[in-house]
Amino acid sequence: MDADDLDYEDLLLRVAEMYYEGDQTQEQIGRKLHLTRWKVGRLLAEARTAGIVRIEIVHPRHRRHADERAVIERYGLRDAVVVPADGVDGEVELRDRVAGAAARYLADLSPAPRTLGVSWGRTLDAVAAQVQPGWARGVHVVQVNGGLSRTRRPTSASDMASRLAHHGGGTVTLLSAPAIVEKDTTREALESDRSVAGVLELARHCGAFLFSPGALAHDSVLVESGYLSSADVDGIAGAGGVGDVVGRFIDGDGAVVQDELDRRTLGVTLDDLRAGPWSIAVVAGAAKHRVCRAVVASRICNVLITDHHTAAHLLEAS
Repeated sequence: MDADDLDYEDLLLRVAEMYYEGDQTQEQIGRKLHLTRWKVGRLLAEARTAGIVRIEIVHPRHRRHADERAVIERYGLRDAVVVPADGVDGEVELRDRVAGAAARYLADLSPAPRTLGVSWGRTLDAVAAQVQPGWARGVHVVQVNGGLSRTRRPTSASDMASRLAHHGGGTVTLLSAPAIVEKDTTREALESDRSVAGVLELARHCGAFLFSPGALAHDSVLVESGYLSSADVDGIAGAGGVGDVVGRFIDGDGAVVQDELDRRTLGVTLDDLRAGPWSIAVVAGAAKHRVCRAVVASRICNVLITDHHTAAHLLEAS
């Protein structure tokens, strides 16, 4: 059978099958169908355009560029990275995949930030675990919100920030204070302390911020660290809260909920993050869909690094 025996759509299908499934070269196909090699190449291109052939890259480091462009346009972001969620074995593996993308993104920032403000938590632990030595040169990493635990179980805040600085050939400045204190007067007193005030001043003027919004959950790091009780979580949910950003709880519109709690929270503000030249949010998993949308819709971040299911949720949201 040669090309003259087939209608045009059947010809496209036949050429595609021979090339992609039969592993035949364009020259071999041309000889069998009495076509030039140039004509076979054009038919293969038309088969892709017509949707007969769809090529999918399945490597876990592959980026979903169409989703990235759509999210950037929809929410007015400076940049976005969307990685596939296919083939992962649970939420931890998905988090690690997104964290790996964030580690590579930091290394590719040009020019590299001289100061990087970081929050803390499980996702940022995963980012720090995957940054490579030499990702930056002489970076100054600054902790942007308190990380001392109220329980005997220590947080990873200092270790995470220190690892980023060490692998970036730089220095680290830690905020040695709780994330949430008992009274707003305590927060005021701490912020008036010269050492704490100095860290916060550095934090507010970082060249880039790196944070991961937290889902509102009874097993969050803020609960595990003793800052919140289960009753507190229920109260925040009742007030419309969907999650936290650097320890500050927000509703679906990105506005702070429970002002009294926010006044007891130590660290940079949401407006500080909004003002950052690079405000990078790292988000993975369905549990963070609501807080992720609140963050991007209210411009708390200008760069989003996430998985394609989360991106789809953002694009489907009204």
